[in-house]
Amino acid sequence: MAGFEGFEKRLELNFSGDDPAAVAEGQDLGLRRLSFESLEKVLRAVQCTVVSAVANHYFDAYVLSESSLFVYPTKIIIKTCGTTQLLKSIRPLLSYAAEMGLILCGCRYTRGSFIFPNSQPYPHTSFRDEVNYLESKLPNTLIYRKATVMDSTDSDHHQWHVFTASDGTHFMSDEFYTVEVCMTELDPVLAGKFFRRLNCKYSGDIDGKEMTEITGIGDIIPNAIICDYGFDPCGYSMNGVDVDRYSTIHVTPEEGFSYASFEMVGPGFDGLGEVLKKVAKVFRPGTLSVATTSAGREVWTRVKSALEPTGLKCRSVAADEFPAVGSVVFQTFTTRRN
Repeated sequence: MAGFEGFEKRLELNFSGDDPAAVAEGQDLGLRRLSFESLEKVLRAVQCTVVSAVANHYFDAYVLSESSLFVYPTKIIIKTCGTTQLLKSIRPLLSYAAEMGLILCGCRYTRGSFIFPNSQPYPHTSFRDEVNYLESKLPNTLIYRKATVMDSTDSDHHQWHVFTASDGTHFMSDEFYTVEVCMTELDPVLAGKFFRRLNCKYSGDIDGKEMTEITGIGDIIPNAIICDYGFDPCGYSMNGVDVDRYSTIHVTPEEGFSYASFEMVGPGFDGLGEVLKKVAKVFRPGTLSVATTSAGREVWTRVKSALEPTGLKCRSVAADEFPAVGSVVFQTFTTRRN
């Protein structure tokens, strides 16, 4: 019998067309001009809804019924779990962007290996189907394309699937990176804190704040403004907003298929190791994978040196280059007793 699918699908779309200087100065909102009704239409195609939101000068962050949505002036990131149909967001998003004079210049789709792959609807029935669907929906101007499955020697559930497409004009800066962490076999005591109490009368927002506090999640990135939500009967999501950077955590705590994810973006790697240590100490997973997308591969040594002192052993490392995106380094860790 299948349980809830914790492993998310993540789609990032980058656009050009607006005046870059105006966007940088906050004078042109770009994609942030999308009405809430338009976003709801996109999310209906995906089969999820907004449950909470926060925004600042730089971007809008939405907690969804199945994970998260981030909207920047020239970039949109949607991350969804369960049996959502994430890739069906592409067509309406491209249509809305075209109405604003924005042109798609880059696409990145990533995910782990589903725990319950047979429960996924089309086009997420296989990575081949996903790639074919992406190829059919993206404009021909994205001429640099690559699809890869990065293997872990230690766990079938921690393969990393990557598809990228670019027109060659959008490049990741040397200082910028994205870190995606997937964790399974969560500590059962910790996982129990993500269940709502019986006959609880509080809202998901109030429960989410309590879960953030009692688990230590609020200390992972202490400067972030946190928008959190606790689901009924269990589960948790949060978005962190820190100037122009986001972080996000999602938890599926059920025994037998417990899962948590952590994602953050940022310029500079100085604080990354400390953040990853905090994540590992909060969730105490049996198996953990880290996929880092950046302009170079040197980050993998920082990840390893941060996590191994927490009792996790690096079991495999895979790296690959993607046109106009940079390097993706995929590492898997398990507890030393494994």
